[in-house]
Amino acid sequence: MQRFAVNALEKWKKSPERKPLVLYGARQVGKSWLMKEFGRLHFKNVLYVNFESDRDVHRYFERNSDPSIIVPALSAEYKIRIDPKNTLIIFDEIQECRRAMDSLKYFNENAPEYHVMAAGSLLGVASGGFPVGQVDLMTLYPLNFVEFLLAMGEDIPANVILNGRRELAAALHHKYLDLLKYYFYVGGMPEAVLRFTKGNKNFEAARTVQNNILFSYYADFAKHISAADVPKVRDIWDSIPNQFAKDNHKFTYSTVKPSARGREYENAVRWLIDSGLVYSINRINLPNPAQLPLSAYRESSHFKMYILDIGLLACKSGLALEAILDPSNTPFAHFKGSLTEQFVLQELVTVPELKIPGGYQIYYWGDWNSAEIDFVIQYENSIIPVEVKSTVNLKAKSMQTYMAKYNPAIAIRTSQMEYGKNSKGLYNIPLYGIGRFKEWAAVNR
Repeated sequence: MQRFAVNALEKWKKSPERKPLVLYGARQVGKSWLMKEFGRLHFKNVLYVNFESDRDVHRYFERNSDPSIIVPALSAEYKIRIDPKNTLIIFDEIQECRRAMDSLKYFNENAPEYHVMAAGSLLGVASGGFPVGQVDLMTLYPLNFVEFLLAMGEDIPANVILNGRRELAAALHHKYLDLLKYYFYVGGMPEAVLRFTKGNKNFEAARTVQNNILFSYYADFAKHISAADVPKVRDIWDSIPNQFAKDNHKFTYSTVKPSARGREYENAVRWLIDSGLVYSINRINLPNPAQLPLSAYRESSHFKMYILDIGLLACKSGLALEAILDPSNTPFAHFKGSLTEQFVLQELVTVPELKIPGGYQIYYWGDWNSAEIDFVIQYENSIIPVEVKSTVNLKAKSMQTYMAKYNPAIAIRTSQMEYGKNSKGLYNIPLYGIGRFKEWAAVNR
């Protein structure tokens, strides 16, 4: 399995300002595998410590956080010679040992020559904290569509997207649409993808993995949240398919429960966001589209909520395989639009340039006349509206309203149609290329 995050880890390894790295991400997005694989590829030795299963190791951190004491102790415990240049030290499930998290500060200050990586479920790390300013941070997401293609052995279609080869993509257009349907069902959780690909397109095996993951999240709620708040978090989590099923995907507390109020549930919403299980995208209504940053026009009371993985959303919603693969299934057509919007958001959050501390430069736009743009992104000095279409129907009244009002230099409509561009700067980027919008729309060229 190929993960593009390895490229970022290579830069971390070579950086002269390298600090211990904390790898964030929701449970089961592949953090442990990524760290071990990176160690296998780039180091002679790997010292792997799992604080959840290796409880005896906690004692080395209880009395002392000094690397000059901890490193020899771990070397003796695991019978591994720790060479600062050639050994990767991995602290996994670090949220289970708070003193180990504290030790990262001292590795940074007193022993920066060591290569130290740490990871843990955001369900625990988010509440446990980390040494601010003493670590490098990186977030791991489910596999995006191109990584999914590579896992399937579809190297040529994957590289066509990566390189923005529009003419060749047009020749493969219908193949991409079929592969997108697979991704809508399987999603990007690594184990689900692995079971699907190893089983020769085994959809049933992928769905079994998804159900197991969802069940494990329920168990984690009880583990990391106070007993009084668990029901509220579950209510929010369980309401997500219903939120998507509405004509207006805006999150409403009344969809959670008719009597629900924001003040009762806002902490539960914040916990799900901090845990990495959901994304929250706020509305903006720009008085001046040339002014940055967009966060200045964020309306905190208006937001949409997306789940971390499209496959988990399909599973949680109980969508049958036939509903996704059969284009004639009209009852599914409405929710298919919601899945498509989920897909686009999931692709956008993996674009490094859209990531900012505490969130993303991704919003949605709405005015008081019911016009709405699914996403508005801030990419460097450009404000780019992105309208999502699940089919080949390209009627776009909201985009027309937005463009007439703000006259953006670049606008994007993403759909099942092939690549195209009109005279007003509106690019039609196929859904499968939206994660590489920079290359397809020639942003800043």
